[in-house]
Amino acid sequence: MDALTWWSILSYHRTLMSHPVWICVAAWFVPGAGHLLLKKWGRGIAFFAVIMVLFVCGLAMEGRLFGFSPGFFGLLKFTAGAGAGFPYFLGKLMAWGEGNVPGYGYEYGNTFLFTAGLLNMLLVVDAFDIARGRKQ
Repeated sequence: MDALTWWSILSYHRTLMSHPVWICVAAWFVPGAGHLLLKKWGRGIAFFAVIMVLFVCGLAMEGRLFGFSPGFFGLLKFTAGAGAGFPYFLGKLMAWGEGNVPGYGYEYGNTFLFTAGLLNMLLVVDAFDIARGRKQ
């Protein structure tokens, strides 16, 4: 391939990845990735670190990664957990978040896991606002 073809592929990729929808998908799937794509390096790394610390602490306290269960509260628990993106799905795949109900840290662990997911959802909205130019 010649240089012009590579340049057109690269410019198409930059245009596609700068679209707010793709920024939001990346921000949800990998915490902090939306900010990194927007060249907010400090924020992206800090947000990734915070979400991952919350998630790992929640698992260490024997919190449970809830799957989808019937009912309104089942939906809320699933949404709050899955909001963490890739860490949630990796945890479910590796069977890390089984939870220990009689354990002392179970409820705290759940709270940490829910907080990680919900905070990541807020970061998706923040990345969207930055991508749209509403915020810097």
